[in-house]
Amino acid sequence: MSVEQIQREAMEYDVVIVGAGPAGLAAAIRLKQLSPEISVCLLEKGSEVGAHILSGAVIDPIALTELIPNWKELGAPLNTPVTEDRFYMLGPSGQLRLPNFMMPPLMDNHGNYAVSLGNVCRWLAQQAEGLGVEIYPGFACSEVLYREDGSVRGVVAGVVGIGKDGQPKADFQPGMELLGKYVFIAEGVRGSLAKEIIAKYDLAYGREPQKYGLGMKELWEVRPEVHKQGQVTHTMGWPLGLKAGGGSFMYHLEDNLVSIGFVVHLNYKNPHLFPYMEFQRFKHHPLIKPVLEGGRRIAYGARAINEGGFQSVPKLYFPGGALIGCSAGFVNVPRIKGSHNAMKTGMLAAEAAFAALTAGRSGDELAAYEEAYRNSWVYTDLKRVKNVKPMWTKLGLLGGLALGGLDMWMNQLLGFGLGTWKHGKRDSETLVPAAEAKPIDYPKPDGVISFDRLTNVAFSATNHEEDQMVHLRLKNPDVPIAVNLPAWDEPAQRYCPAGVYEVVREEGKAPRFQINHQNCVHCKTCDIKDPSQNITWVVPQGGEGPNYPNM
Repeated sequence: MSVEQIQREAMEYDVVIVGAGPAGLAAAIRLKQLSPEISVCLLEKGSEVGAHILSGAVIDPIALTELIPNWKELGAPLNTPVTEDRFYMLGPSGQLRLPNFMMPPLMDNHGNYAVSLGNVCRWLAQQAEGLGVEIYPGFACSEVLYREDGSVRGVVAGVVGIGKDGQPKADFQPGMELLGKYVFIAEGVRGSLAKEIIAKYDLAYGREPQKYGLGMKELWEVRPEVHKQGQVTHTMGWPLGLKAGGGSFMYHLEDNLVSIGFVVHLNYKNPHLFPYMEFQRFKHHPLIKPVLEGGRRIAYGARAINEGGFQSVPKLYFPGGALIGCSAGFVNVPRIKGSHNAMKTGMLAAEAAFAALTAGRSGDELAAYEEAYRNSWVYTDLKRVKNVKPMWTKLGLLGGLALGGLDMWMNQLLGFGLGTWKHGKRDSETLVPAAEAKPIDYPKPDGVISFDRLTNVAFSATNHEEDQMVHLRLKNPDVPIAVNLPAWDEPAQRYCPAGVYEVVREEGKAPRFQINHQNCVHCKTCDIKDPSQNITWVVPQGGEGPNYPNM
């Protein structure tokens, strides 16, 4: 029997939510606050809530306070208030500290908290379950189900046991149909269901292309004498230079823990750029290395980040459901924050669904959600920083920093800025031919401060069963060697932060493209940056992928 012929059991709910990140959890909690009678099912592909959550993170508690005003009394894991903000421009061997008074007030982290976002999500899941939300971790949602009228009806979740040949194995489980009067897509950045829905309903029509960054992070336990709880540091400049966009963060958490990370904007032009090695090189800077020396790395991970902001937010509702959180893209790029906006959009969608359900509606369009977003502080938060990213892209680091800062100050003081700049090309369209780009010589990791990719991937606790359909699908298996290799020196070898893609060269044989799917940390960079758009990321079996602790 083929997979297509399998009959599945179905369960029906008022609202089905795909993804237990901040947006999905906030939506679930808000629905139950509005009416305990509303049935809510929350599906999470990670082995547990928080297993796939990775963020810096300094969190603005504005949305959490709206959702759960007594979160402090309830023990939410926001234990480290920010005590000091530091901004630096780095050179190869030194740094220039940017005065805090130059920064617009929105960049001030006073009142924010350095956290493990994974642990915040675990805590939110406890609150949701206490209200009666049904949460199912380890259930990857692999298919969207539609009604006859074309509206979204639900999802298929929990399919396991399909072999590499696409046929059911002995341990095959067909999964279930989870059906909802409304379905919220909260998969995070570049989720496979969101990608399908945005295309099907043309939700990005009239919007700028979504832009992305690749964020890589390590969690370190450092020596007590260098630990400064609550200190927050952001840098720009070296090692990326003036043309490639990106920067770093270093957050001092509790218990001598330091969260250190590096973001590379995925609109870079040089196909020889190796984002992971930029991160490893960065840690040897004189500002950073003394903090890490004598410490130990505890965990590693990576994920893509929405960077399109205001101009790139798609239409938020579709027949039968809504896009919430990073499935739509609400990250404030200069603040490097999105959790507060993700939570608030989840809450707004919940309120729109509650009103619809109360009126006896189902499966239609939640237009009230989009209207609520446009009247919310999320809209304001994104609008006042809308030009920072495109200015950086078009003018480079120094020009973009100067004009972007002016634009933010104008928005702050006058309520308007320098128009609305466009993003231009998709990130997959920005690479120049390898022959026209300067090769980059990266120092070898020393195994103490810096590490090779495969060693670091082991610290993400990533696991995938070998005998299953590879979840990184090539539209044409010939393209990597026939097209990408001669044109761009096959950049998948470098842009992947987990070493999934290799060009294997053996003596006397033609080069071949190898996919090590078991290494995948579900960052989605390949789906975004591949210049031929030949790679499609889909979910593997539920519970697989990284298992991030305290990230």
